[in-house]
Amino acid sequence: QQRVVLMDPSEDPDDILRANRSREKTFVFDMVFDHRATQEEVYVSTTKSLIGGVISGYNATIFAYGPTGTGKTYTMLGTDCEPGIYIRALDDLFKALEATTEEMDYTVSVSYLEIYNEVIRDLLNPSSGFLDLREDPRGSIQIAGITEVSTTNAQEITQLLMKGNKQRTQEPTAANKTSSRSHAVLQVTVTQKSRRKVMGEEVRMGKLFMVDLAGSERAAQTQNRGKRMNEGAHINRSLLALGNCINALSKKGGSQAQFVNFRDSKLTRLLKDSLGGNSRTVMIAHISPASTSFEESRMTLIYAYRAKNIKTRV
Repeated sequence: QQRVVLMDPSEDPDDILRANRSREKTFVFDMVFDHRATQEEVYVSTTKSLIGGVISGYNATIFAYGPTGTGKTYTMLGTDCEPGIYIRALDDLFKALEATTEEMDYTVSVSYLEIYNEVIRDLLNPSSGFLDLREDPRGSIQIAGITEVSTTNAQEITQLLMKGNKQRTQEPTAANKTSSRSHAVLQVTVTQKSRRKVMGEEVRMGKLFMVDLAGSERAAQTQNRGKRMNEGAHINRSLLALGNCINALSKKGGSQAQFVNFRDSKLTRLLKDSLGGNSRTVMIAHISPASTSFEESRMTLIYAYRAKNIKTRV
């Protein structure tokens, strides 16, 4: 349940000369799922434990990462009969909040955006055009002009998500009929106040980020030309920036101080706190069992393995 063994499809078992240069690799993770795992199992073992933290005022982030066509959007959004992490997490969040209503007043606000070709679009209000990333005086990243919807009901959010997802940029490529061409970020902010009036009243604020990244892709495999090729280049560039940040963060605390360049792309600036800052972060790495995507699977596993070594204090 914790090991992934990656076999090289081009290897010949009878080739004595190259026997000791095998590219077979074993990776160990906190949790490994095979093709039989259900949405519920994945949710319970990755995300469920973070929900309590968000209510107590901690931040949490869930990533879906991997090459194109490996099922990231399915894990995060799911289908009507098999809902994904978005819906399950919000259901649990509202159930937990309703249990505290006697002592606490709470508000939940939601924003849903996509990063497409290095510009930010609001999926709940697509007519607002491209939005800017700004840093406020406390150093937290804000998106100017984003729609924040306040709600007290998981059903409402589910409808918003479905509506927002229809606005998301998806195009067919040779690798995947509904390939996501943008990174989607769902941000849920929970604010709680005590109902008893006391001096120096404290407000608890927890943020939950859920990120469905676009898949890294090779132009040769997706047979992209023109506009699709351009999108692919932007996607790969932002994922490379994310990889560089993860690399630098996983080496941090070593002998030499590493500089972490969060400003290389909009994606890494948005996720700055989730990666090296005040947040509990889960990365769900997706790989494809196809022998044609051996290289992508190998890179994804190395990437996820590095992310596992990042230590943050929440």
